[in-house]
Amino acid sequence: MDRSSHTRPRRIAFVAVAAAAALTLAGCSSGSGGKESEEGGADASAGKASTPRMKVALITHQAPGDTFWDIVRKGAEAAAAKDNVDLVYSNDPNAGTQATLVQNAIDQKVDGIAVTLAKPDALKAVIAKANAAGIPVVGLNSGLSDWKELGLLEFFGQDESVAGEAFGKKLNEVGAKNAVCVIHEQGNVGLTQRCDGVKKTFEGETQILNVNGTDMPSVKSTITAKLKQDSSIDYVVTLGAPFAPTAVQSVGDAGSEAKVATFDLNKELTKAIEAGDIEFAVDQQPYLQGYLAIDGLWLYENNGNYSGGGEQPVLTGPAFVDKSNVDAVSEYAAKGTR
Repeated sequence: MDRSSHTRPRRIAFVAVAAAAALTLAGCSSGSGGKESEEGGADASAGKASTPRMKVALITHQAPGDTFWDIVRKGAEAAAAKDNVDLVYSNDPNAGTQATLVQNAIDQKVDGIAVTLAKPDALKAVIAKANAAGIPVVGLNSGLSDWKELGLLEFFGQDESVAGEAFGKKLNEVGAKNAVCVIHEQGNVGLTQRCDGVKKTFEGETQILNVNGTDMPSVKSTITAKLKQDSSIDYVVTLGAPFAPTAVQSVGDAGSEAKVATFDLNKELTKAIEAGDIEFAVDQQPYLQGYLAIDGLWLYENNGNYSGGGEQPVLTGPAFVDKSNVDAVSEYAAKGTR
């Protein structure tokens, strides 16, 4: 991949980054779309870097109310506190607006940009502008299939196709026959890849149901209607932790016997797994994605490193969490870091 447009010197190195060393959070500045952090700098790890202050923009496609991104942000804040980074967070689920936020970061002359690529085509041109300006850009969470083509330094996240395929195999193991895969954001390539992966390996029937993820009452009523319309559905597959409890409510409202499983975790979901309301979840470790993205930019700035040598992504998932192992992560989920 051509990275000659960057002005900083580069060295290919493979970096092992220990995220567990910095679970203590510290305050970081907030940009458009983000609230002011409540954690104070006094809580920062004793190993805080003495390198020059950096300014890094974290720009995601977070939709209002989607708590998954709170975990990503906490990881980013922990790395920022350790690395002496001024973190500016902004978000918008609209790809065009997200591209504008990237342009704003370029105009602010930040030292690095971490961005999600849920709709990569909409961000291609503005990422090229960042590269031309000599601003290193890393990807996280969404865009594993496109990060190299778009000229990013590195990528931290889950291979959504692999995760979907693993989910389909899990459905086979539990004896599912008819699953409905609920896509809460149309056009999001990662969500589409998840359902496609499920369909590829699941030996039963896979149906796709599109819902408006920004309107939870609508999500509930749409899933309920689907379950009433097809009583043979025995598994509801949601693609984000906030939607799984709503799907459980829909199952009850529809008088269905379907079970619910999901992608992603949060503290409410771990409790639901413990209670038996949710069968299992795929954990892609969002805290780790946020942490590694910011720490990766710091390493590049201060030592010329980039993980994966610019050729391979750093995978943070998938791993299954169910009743047999939920106790191992529930403590961290309660803190908002899993």
